[in-house]
Amino acid sequence: MAVVLIPDAVDDAPHGLWAKIVLTCRTPRRGRGFWYGLAIDVLWPFVMFCTRMRWHGGENIPRSGPVLVASNHVSFADPVTVTAYVLGHGRIPRYLAKAGLWKIPVVRSVLSGGKHIPVHRGTSKATDAYRDAVTAVENGECVLVFPEGTFTADPAGWPSVKQAKSGIARLALATGAPVVPIGHWGTQNVLPPKGRFPKLFPRQRTVIRTGPPVDLSDLLGQEQTREVVAETTRRIVAAITEQLELARGEKAPEAG
Repeated sequence: MAVVLIPDAVDDAPHGLWAKIVLTCRTPRRGRGFWYGLAIDVLWPFVMFCTRMRWHGGENIPRSGPVLVASNHVSFADPVTVTAYVLGHGRIPRYLAKAGLWKIPVVRSVLSGGKHIPVHRGTSKATDAYRDAVTAVENGECVLVFPEGTFTADPAGWPSVKQAKSGIARLALATGAPVVPIGHWGTQNVLPPKGRFPKLFPRQRTVIRTGPPVDLSDLLGQEQTREVVAETTRRIVAAITEQLELARGEKAPEAG
């Protein structure tokens, strides 16, 4: 694959013990909930000290107000590393997550306490997630979505617009909230999709890059037709892919 020329970008991940301690003290705590906050405190050292982080573009995440964050998904470690990244830039992410996770006792406490949103796919409650997500965004929350819903099916790890669900597009069109794209890479080496335990040593390099909000200005206010939703989804996935190209240092293959 052709190498992408990566523009100069400041690495705003904390490096060194003192920088990591300072960031730990500065991350937002009010609104986490006890169990979500506890999970963050337990897993935070894993991200800080067991991975080699590279963070770019964090200034694109608004420090307040409603925002939708859209990320690719390649590992079970993604919610941990991406949560740390978003927290490190001043926001508490609320996730759209499979309703089945609420059946796991400890996980249920973390998700409920953190005001995350269950997605009941294929049931009469399927519309509840959309309604609750709209409410969260309208209340000024940072809602984080993996548009593909699960790990990308592409063997090379590139996002697929065909796999992407329309939920985040509909949320963006309904609320007008900015959609900030994240492309990250390396977590599949920390915890492979079929792996049971994380690989802690040697420390694996993880890269997270965030771009400016996706330009949807010409689509906002239009009726949510199939074509409008599809185009919104395409733009969001394209923006994620662009950031992933920069994170990986290579060009994604042309869509067939």
